[in-house]
Amino acid sequence: MQVITSKDNELIKDIRKLKDKKYRNLTNKYIVEGIKIIEEAIEANANIDTIVVCEDCVKNGEIEAKLLYEIAKYNCVYVTEKIYNLITDTTTPQGILAVIKKDENEKNIDFSQDLIVVLDGIQDPGNLGTILRTVDSVGLTQIIVSKNTADAFSPKVVRSTMGAIFRVNIIESENLVQTLKEIKKHKFKVLSTSLETDNNFYDINLNKNAIVIGNEANGVSKNVLEVADNLVKIPMLGKTESLNASVATGVILYEYVRQKIKSK
Repeated sequence: MQVITSKDNELIKDIRKLKDKKYRNLTNKYIVEGIKIIEEAIEANANIDTIVVCEDCVKNGEIEAKLLYEIAKYNCVYVTEKIYNLITDTTTPQGILAVIKKDENEKNIDFSQDLIVVLDGIQDPGNLGTILRTVDSVGLTQIIVSKNTADAFSPKVVRSTMGAIFRVNIIESENLVQTLKEIKKHKFKVLSTSLETDNNFYDINLNKNAIVIGNEANGVSKNVLEVADNLVKIPMLGKTESLNASVATGVILYEYVRQKIKSK
C-alpha cells in the first residue's frame, strides 16, 4: 500500500484548493468527509472521484472492514496523519474523505413535482444544509437557489445535509426573477414568505406552488416579491415575529406533507 507523505503531492494540493469556492466551481468538484456521509455517497451512486484515507485510522480500526472493502472499488489513496490534517475541514476528523464530481447534467427544473422550494439569498451554511435535509425528508428532489445564496457545496453545508446533498438536485439561478417567471409558465403559483401580510399560509393549498424563502436578515428581495402571486406568513401566538429560515422552511414543508397525506 503506497502512502502519500508529502504536502507537495499534486493530489494533496488539489484537495486543499477545494476548500475554496472558486476552485470548486472551476473543477466542478467538492469534498465530503466522514464515515457516514461516504457510506451515503456510495449508496447514492455519487460520482466519486477519489477517496482519501488516513492510514492511522485503518491501523486503529476506526474504519470498519466492510467500508474499507467498498472503498477499494474506487480510486482510493492513503495518506499519513500529518498530511490528512492538512486537508481535513473538521476539528475531530474520522480519517476518511472523498472528492465528489458535481452532476452537471441535472440543471433543468422538474415541473412534475408538487412543490418547488426556492431560496433567495440564504447566507448561513447551517440553515442551507438543514433546508436541504428537510427538502429531502419530505420526498422532494430539487431546490432552486439564487446566485447570492451560500455555496451548497461548502464543507459546512455538505456536513449539515447528512447525505441529502446526493439526493437533492441543486439548481442555481442566475436571475431569480426570470426563473420564477419561467416557473409560472408551467402552471405554478409563486408563494413568498413575508412579514408584510396578514395572509396565513395554512389557508393556502401548497400543491403546484413555488415557495420562496428569503434572506435571514432582510427576507425575500423586493423584485422577487413583485413576481409573487401570494404573500404569506406563519402565524405567531407569542411575541416572536419571525422564525429562523430553516425552521420556517420546515414548518411550511410539513404543512405540505400534512396536506398531501390528507388528500389521499
